[in-house]
Amino acid sequence: MLQMLLDLFDDARRVRAPQAGAAEDSKPETPLAQVVRAPGAPQIVASAPPVALADAVAPAQFAHPRANQSIRFAHAQVAYEFRRGQRRTIGFQVGADGLTVSAPRWTPMAEVEAVLRAKERWIVTKLSEARERHARLESARIEWREGAQLPFLGEPVVLVLDPRQRHGRGGAVLVPSEPAGEGAGVAPSPMALHIGLPQAATAQQLRDTVQAWLMRQARRLFTERLDHFAPQLGVQWKKLSLSSADTRWGSASADGSIRLNWRLIHFRLPVIDYVVVHELAHLREMNHSPRFWQHVEDVLPDYADRREQLKGEPVPRW
Repeated sequence: MLQMLLDLFDDARRVRAPQAGAAEDSKPETPLAQVVRAPGAPQIVASAPPVALADAVAPAQFAHPRANQSIRFAHAQVAYEFRRGQRRTIGFQVGADGLTVSAPRWTPMAEVEAVLRAKERWIVTKLSEARERHARLESARIEWREGAQLPFLGEPVVLVLDPRQRHGRGGAVLVPSEPAGEGAGVAPSPMALHIGLPQAATAQQLRDTVQAWLMRQARRLFTERLDHFAPQLGVQWKKLSLSSADTRWGSASADGSIRLNWRLIHFRLPVIDYVVVHELAHLREMNHSPRFWQHVEDVLPDYADRREQLKGEPVPRW
């Protein structure tokens, strides 16, 4: 069933696996945003219920790079960007840079501060979440140099500059990991991707070569998985396109076209299979109705767990 997987590592090792009418799915995390109304308006609207603040030894510090106002809460000091304009309500946004507050030209600062204090718990919680998300993204950033690591099918791969490797300049070959040593607790070394570039290669050259290799592996694997699952769902797919979108993992069109993000190749096979089955199921139901999810469950009874894994695993930053 997984014959194609035997070739994924360029014969070096066996892979280990533990428009109208279009459907778009599996969106990664997006920036946070919130808008509230000034006092006297019907209500203050929140996109999510407030989350209790954690006890802190010292107040947290948050500063927007264009901060021109600040407020001290019980658990945080927040420097925020303040704007005035032709609007009728007080609004605020929490994003990657921090807190931005917008207000009508006539609104006194005391009123602005009152609105912020009314939403203190939500603001501080969302600022903390945004900071943690930024830290996760930075930790997943790939350093384009020899010795850097990136995940391939859920396993770490070390980048090695090797101009002598047999595929010639610009090629790459995956070398299997060495077995663990005899001593207790000695882990096996990670796999190595030998790249046919000189030691003086630039970061951009390395990035482009690795991306081209990963995209070739992605197309081969996705094709095999589409062929594997399509008969189980009773559908036929017609065309596979690779996407580099930052906002979704896949989409399907009624004409049988499937679009999958090539960065899925970073994840383990069960997670990839969830996205593949999800998109194939759209060829039967171009929606997310109970019938759609039943088709997914018929093929992958544990699809909910796989979906959570997709949401929870960090995506390498390119």
